[in-house]
Amino acid sequence: MFDRAILHLDLDAFFVAVECLHNDALRGKPVIIGGSSDRGVVASCSYEARRFGVHSAMPMKMALHLCPDAMVMKGDMEEYSRQSAIITDIIEEEAPLFEKASIDEFYLDLTGMDRYFGSWKWSKQLKDKINRESGLPLSIGLSVNKLVSKVGVGVHKPNAEKVVELGTEKGFLAPLPVRVLPTIGKETYKRLAFMGVRTIHTLAEIPPMLLQREFGKHGLAMWKKANAIDDSPVIPYNERKSISTERTFQTDTIDVHWLRDRLTDMLSQLTFELRKAGKLTSCVTIKLRYTDFNTYTRQRKIAYTANDKTLLRHVHELFEQVYQRRQLVRLVGIKFSGLVVGNHQIDLFDDTEKEVSLLQTMDRIRQRFGDKILRKASTMGNAKKK
Repeated sequence: MFDRAILHLDLDAFFVAVECLHNDALRGKPVIIGGSSDRGVVASCSYEARRFGVHSAMPMKMALHLCPDAMVMKGDMEEYSRQSAIITDIIEEEAPLFEKASIDEFYLDLTGMDRYFGSWKWSKQLKDKINRESGLPLSIGLSVNKLVSKVGVGVHKPNAEKVVELGTEKGFLAPLPVRVLPTIGKETYKRLAFMGVRTIHTLAEIPPMLLQREFGKHGLAMWKKANAIDDSPVIPYNERKSISTERTFQTDTIDVHWLRDRLTDMLSQLTFELRKAGKLTSCVTIKLRYTDFNTYTRQRKIAYTANDKTLLRHVHELFEQVYQRRQLVRLVGIKFSGLVVGNHQIDLFDDTEKEVSLLQTMDRIRQRFGDKILRKASTMGNAKKK
């Protein structure tokens, strides 16, 4: 049936579905999860709310204007992570090779299974098992690569069961709007629409060199996606438990302002790495080593986050607890642990639209020019002092 067989598994309205497990009265209702203030942002919403035009990352004020009768909930990241772990365990028991792309999204490589059992039959049985054992709804899509499987799920959710047969990938994608392709965001879509490119068929017919000239490397990547070309492998799941960084100074210092600035710089790079890996942390640890090599640490359990502002506040407070004045410091370090899979969208429970937009813009700049290209202005005055 397939040269390769890649299954995409996506839990439908995952946060809302988890809430429905604990409160049956929410089923069939417009539900919005996210920041409760007018300046808050939507983290997730039910399909009933989506019919009113509500979507994730939308300002809560706008969401409630579109759907004034929606039930707004704060959300429980710890419970969502626990339910995600249950699904992961089920998949790990059954799948030969799988990748956990986010808290509610998985890819499975079923290549070669047809000759023994049948990839699609096996996939539907796995879907039924997950639904039966977790009570959570999900969608599945099967094709020769990640891209087509993901799009197949996305355009047929919820409760999707989509197979794209070998050789029909381009025909399947052709009539769909270009915005369904991963990595084509709002601004790219506007530029393509201005060029008269609204369907994937039109995008696929544009010479790749022209797209590369207009959009750089992203243009060539878009052309490949439009032509159903995606050789990216399924990366075996391996849960990383912690992420850390530390810095030893050339000259031991007692300059507390300079130390705080270095911690700020280190945290900014570490949180970018956290978001790039699609992780959130629930525990922050600060480490200080003095000139006599005595080393001290302090840690704090926190709500799951990948937000610079939130984590910086905890780091500076922990620093104040562990720092002993009049002692020279030779090393500082920061560690994030208790990591869970999830992108920054999950951290929208308290963020404002402006904060989310700023972080996303900064991350795009770092991805393009390097993780050290951006620094807080307040830390630059004496950055090279030590």
